[in-house]
Amino acid sequence: MSVEHYENFPVASVLLPSRLRPAVEAIYNFARSADDVADEGDASPAERLAGLARYREGLDRIQQGMPPGSPMFAALQNAVIEHSLALQPLRDLLSAFEQDVVTTRYPDHDTVLDYCRRSANPVGRLMLALYGQQDDESLRQSDAICSALQLINFLQDVAIDLRKQRIYLPQEDLQRFGVTQQQMADGEVDQRWRALMRFEVERSRALMLAGAPLAKRLPGRIGWELRLVVQGGLRILEQIEAAGFDVFRQRPKLGKTDWAVLLFRAFRM
Repeated sequence: MSVEHYENFPVASVLLPSRLRPAVEAIYNFARSADDVADEGDASPAERLAGLARYREGLDRIQQGMPPGSPMFAALQNAVIEHSLALQPLRDLLSAFEQDVVTTRYPDHDTVLDYCRRSANPVGRLMLALYGQQDDESLRQSDAICSALQLINFLQDVAIDLRKQRIYLPQEDLQRFGVTQQQMADGEVDQRWRALMRFEVERSRALMLAGAPLAKRLPGRIGWELRLVVQGGLRILEQIEAAGFDVFRQRPKLGKTDWAVLLFRAFRM
């Protein structure tokens, strides 16, 4: 199962126990396909929202114990029943995807984090539920890791999001550092842009490190998987810094040589 296609799904398939693979794939397929409804193709906003409404209807059918309307929802229903999964995280994901259809700017960091709470954190919470780890501290640290991953993805995809007319960097931060939307559209990397991106990188790193102890505390495969997730996010931030914060001309991403670094750092954790 590819995880690169859905950046907020922190699952390394080689480390995933076989007993959990059907459930993880069902959740992944739900999230990926719903995200595509909100984001891909040339549908109108009304058509996108109508498509996502059908996903909500599918969750309602699961909640009511009704027959699923498609193979995808049948697999999801099986996962929910077998693992006693809550449906609210899935509804939260849909809420974030709906927001992507109608919201293109975020006034401050709190509103961005609220989006992360619904677009990224539910995935971590569902994974913890599958592994039977749902204490308050684990949930809090999982939320920190997932939100950090989402913020890092925003920094990676500034240019991609601009082409979709979206800016996830807080408007108050753009104003604080004197960066204009026209400058971003022009791909101009100057001292103002570098100062802004340095601030965003450091804030994202701090959030990731706040959640990182979870990877050392969880046992077995999930712990090792989470170590790689944490180190992968931190590695992307290093790449952004190494590129002089120019994310317009080349999207930072993990390559083959990075995996040796990640494995070493995961063992060192």
